[in-house]
Amino acid sequence: MDLTSVIETRPGVRSGKPCFVGTRIAVYDVLDYLASGMNIDEIVADFPELTAEHVRAAIEFAAMRERRLATPA
Repeated sequence: MDLTSVIETRPGVRSGKPCFVGTRIAVYDVLDYLASGMNIDEIVADFPELTAEHVRAAIEFAAMRERRLATPA
C-alpha cells in the first residue's frame, strides 16, 4: 500500500503528527485504540471518516517505523 496516499504530516495539525489524509485523526490514536483492545469495526464505527483500509495502513505504518528503528545505522 502507498501510505502517502492515506497518511500525511501537516505542520500545525496535531502538532505535526502523522494523520490520515483529509482528517485530524492521528495514526497514533488508531494504534492506541487497537492496543486498548478495539477492533477494526469498532474504530470505523467511532470514526466514520475512516475505513478498514485506514486502520490497516496505521498498522503498516507502525511496522515500517519499527523496521527503521530496529535497523542499525
